[in-house]
Amino acid sequence: MKILIADDHSVVRAGLKQILQNLCNFPVIEEASDGHDALRKIKSEHYDFVILDISMPGLSGLDILQALKNAGIKRNVLILSVHPQEQYAIRALRMGASGYLSKENAFEELELAIRKISLGQKYISSMIAEKLAFNVADQAGTPLHERLSEREFQIMCMLAKGISLTEIGKKLFISDKTVSTHRSRLLEKMGMKKNAELTVYAIRNGLIE
Repeated sequence: MKILIADDHSVVRAGLKQILQNLCNFPVIEEASDGHDALRKIKSEHYDFVILDISMPGLSGLDILQALKNAGIKRNVLILSVHPQEQYAIRALRMGASGYLSKENAFEELELAIRKISLGQKYISSMIAEKLAFNVADQAGTPLHERLSEREFQIMCMLAKGISLTEIGKKLFISDKTVSTHRSRLLEKMGMKKNAELTVYAIRNGLIE
């Protein structure tokens, strides 16, 4: 089995590598410490399994999922995140991820996640599954950010972190004008006027640290 671990923290990569070596028979494990390197390797090599951090320098896990989707490349991708929130899980699964796992529970649930995904099933933790079920039963309480497209949501989170339009454009490989257009649309959809409102909203809803 050939596996790629993409995470910008060497300690996390080492821990995951140890678990995988105990779990699989002589696995070939490669590593990537940033999003660009991870995407390059996924495009150029065939991996049976990719463990992908949602927050990395260069490209985020969601950026990589979108790039793979656009290129028609299918891989078994398990997203790791410091965010246990169900909204991230929903977006990751929509974009082609095979599973979503909070880093808080990663070492306890990794084996189960890999076994389930290897059987062609999706994996989310029981905690997130309960939240998803609750949201389905309570559509009236759908958060404002669920109105946004994947790109708008991505830009909203960046704006909420105080990242400039120019920097966002560089990270996403789009023009400042395109970023500005997305900003106007997402503010309108959310009924807001300023980036500061986005920051307050994102913090309250656990979308940014």
